[in-house]
Amino acid sequence: MMRRYRFGGYLVGAVTARTGDEMSGPALLLLGLSLTGSPATGASLLAGLTVSSAVGGPIFGVLLDRSPRPGRLLAAALAAYACGLLLILLALGHAPVALLVGVAVLAGLLGPALAGGWTAQLPLVVGEAGIGRGSMLDGLTYNLASLTGPALTGVLATVAGAPVPVAVSIALVLLAFPAAWSLPARPARPAGDRGGPLWREVAAGFSSIARIAGLRRATVTTMVSFAGVGVLVVCSPLLGSELTGEAGHGAVLLSALAVSALAANALLARRPPAVPDRVILISTLLLAAGSALAAVAGSPAVAVAAAVVAGAGQGPQLTAVLAVRHRDAPGRLRGQIFTTAASLKITSFAAGSAIAGPLAAWSLTGALCAAAGLQLLAALAYLLTGRRSGQELPPDRPHGLLVGPSGAPAGQPE
Repeated sequence: MMRRYRFGGYLVGAVTARTGDEMSGPALLLLGLSLTGSPATGASLLAGLTVSSAVGGPIFGVLLDRSPRPGRLLAAALAAYACGLLLILLALGHAPVALLVGVAVLAGLLGPALAGGWTAQLPLVVGEAGIGRGSMLDGLTYNLASLTGPALTGVLATVAGAPVPVAVSIALVLLAFPAAWSLPARPARPAGDRGGPLWREVAAGFSSIARIAGLRRATVTTMVSFAGVGVLVVCSPLLGSELTGEAGHGAVLLSALAVSALAANALLARRPPAVPDRVILISTLLLAAGSALAAVAGSPAVAVAAAVVAGAGQGPQLTAVLAVRHRDAPGRLRGQIFTTAASLKITSFAAGSAIAGPLAAWSLTGALCAAAGLQLLAALAYLLTGRRSGQELPPDRPHGLLVGPSGAPAGQPE
């Protein structure tokens, strides 16, 4: 009963924190435009909030792994992130924009805590035997947040004004504070395993991702794939607008993608796959198919179908990658690996979004073909970066997951 209660609290905390995170970027974008009248201000704040995650993720992950009470460190990160957003909300229009962009950069260092920092604590909540289904339900919180956050931002900004979504984002992040604070403590490390200098621990995390076959394959595949997702997300509203003649209808495709991802994960949560690695490949191919279908869409119905197919790939891909990381990450480096992976995916998504604008200006069809091509490249990366058998296991497996001969978590069907 206690474990079930803790997992319920974990899910509530994760979904509120992640929804606040999903709201924060679009909300700052709208706030900058509304209060200064300059699109550049909002874009600068958004860029500041995301650009520093690549640095913050690995460092914060090391601190999580070293902390005997990682939940309390996570709670402190949530509070600091909310304070950064609050400072921007109160000072925008009264303080130099460059100073507030600096505040956004500092807050962005903690961004991975709202994603990978939570997921890294899942084994402490559900135990090793519950990781399979726990990862699927955890993945649902990502999908729910990505669906609810931007939509709620748009509705609140329209009805109540641009400052309100920022305030609600802050409130949601702070609502997750109690759930984070009460997360279970970590078992004490052996006396001879206290960690070395920070830079050496960061290097060990990257080394594990590169050395362990499952982690390497999942990370490289999803980095390439998320660049393609970035292109698809930028192009989807443009495609909807082109097919319907109404700019507002373009957001329907993003909603269809998010709903499809949520539904696919809900189905998988009922029966988690024994070997999540295969799901990564299949879901990446579904993303390629959805992007290709969008490229040839000649009607709104076909475009919606393309978004549904892509969402059916995006949702399961995320949860399968989480399951692989839980299975293969060395116990003493789990937090770092999750936050580093979150940082890498954010960076890849940003790169895809950046190239999508010029590509779409040249040819929307060409941009969507590029999105499909990136997914096929990701599938090729999956085949080239992994092993079919004899996968290398982390040296401290007793602190991580126990696995069966097929690579499934112990206690799960193989």
